[in-house]
Amino acid sequence: MTGGRWWWGVSLATVLCGTLGAPAWGARRGEDERLWVEAQQRSVREERSVLSQVARSAMPAVVSITTTQPGTTADGEQQKGIGSGVIIHPDGYILTSDHVIEGAEGITISVLSEQGYPEEYPAELVGEDERTDFALLKIDAGRKLPVLKLASASRVDVGDWVVVIGNPFGLTHSVTAGVVSAKGRTDVTPNGRDGDFDYMQVDASINPGNSGGPVLDVHGDVVAIANAVNVAGQGIGFAIPVDIAKAVVPHLQKYGRVRRGWMGVSVLDCTPDAIEAYGLANARGVVVSEVTDGGPASRAGLQVGDVIESMDTGKVERAAKLRWQVAARGVGRSVVLRVRRGERPLKLRVKLEELPREVQEAAPTLAAPSKGASPDGQPGTGGSGRPDAPSP
Repeated sequence: MTGGRWWWGVSLATVLCGTLGAPAWGARRGEDERLWVEAQQRSVREERSVLSQVARSAMPAVVSITTTQPGTTADGEQQKGIGSGVIIHPDGYILTSDHVIEGAEGITISVLSEQGYPEEYPAELVGEDERTDFALLKIDAGRKLPVLKLASASRVDVGDWVVVIGNPFGLTHSVTAGVVSAKGRTDVTPNGRDGDFDYMQVDASINPGNSGGPVLDVHGDVVAIANAVNVAGQGIGFAIPVDIAKAVVPHLQKYGRVRRGWMGVSVLDCTPDAIEAYGLANARGVVVSEVTDGGPASRAGLQVGDVIESMDTGKVERAAKLRWQVAARGVGRSVVLRVRRGERPLKLRVKLEELPREVQEAAPTLAAPSKGASPDGQPGTGGSGRPDAPSP
C-alpha cells in the first residue's frame, strides 16, 4: 500500500508538471505580451556542466559490490552487504573500503560493459587493511577495463566542488555533488573506531552503499574515497584522502597487508595542557609522552618530554600526522628527528621496525560493516575514527 501511494504521488506530480508546462488555453503569446523573459535556447552538448561531464566520464570505472555474509535474515535469506569501488588498473584491480568486504564469504563485482549494461564477476581479495579501511580486490573480466586516475586530496580546498558516485541502497551509479566542507578532520570518531587517516568532510550525499566509491574533483580525478556519514545531520559526509590509499595499495598487492613502520613512542600535540604538564616553553612540534623500552626510539636516545620538531626535511606539527608518516615510511627505513630537550637541540637517527602484532591488536579496528546507520547519532555507515591511536 505504501509503495502504491508513492508511485501514485510520482505519477500525479508528472501529470501536474506536464499540465502546467504550457499555457492552459493552448495559444502562444507574442514576446510583447509575456510577463517573463524567455531563456535563450542553448545546445545541451556545448553547455553541459563540468560536473555532468565528470560524472558521465567516470561512471564506467565505478563498480557496485555485493557481498554474502555469514548468517541469514529474519526471512531466512542469505545476509548480504553492498558497497562501491573504483577500478584503478586495466587488469581488474579495484580499490574499495575494507568494511565493505569485512567478513564476506563471497564478493561479486558489477561492472558496466562496453555497451553500458551490467556484467557480474566474482572478486578475489588481494589484501586489506583495517586501520586505513582500504581493501584491494581483483576480477578477471577478460578485457582491459577503464580506470580512474588517483590524484591527491591537496588538489581540492574547502569550498571546491566534488562529485561522488556510488551504489547507495543498491541504486547503482548514483551521482551526487557538493563542496568540500572541511579537511583534516581528526576529531571524527564514527563508531568509536581507530584509524591512520584524517577525514575530508563533504556535503555531497553519502549513504549506505556509497562506501568505497570515488570522490572526484572537477577534472574527474579521484581525490578521496567515500567512507562515512553523520546520520544525525544532513549533508555531513566523510571521505578518506586518496593519498593514504596510494601509500597502502603497494603493500596490499605485495603482502596482502600493510607493513607499518614503528618507532616505539607515544606522542601528544603541544596543547596548552601538554605544555603545562611537561613544563615546556615555546614548544613547536609534538611532545613525547611515552617511550617503549628497547624499541627503536629508546635505542636512539629519545626520552619522555622531548619535543619532536621535524622528521627528515618536514616539520612535525600534529601528533596524528607524525603517526601516519612513521607508519607510511615502512619497515627498515631510517628517519632523522630534530628534537628539543629543554633548551638543547638534538639530532637523532631512528631505524624503523615493523609495528608489532600485539600493538596492532591492542588498537580498535577501523570500521564497521556498512549495514545501516549508527543508533547513537555518531558518524556511521561504514565509518571510522581515532580515540587513542597506538604509538608510531
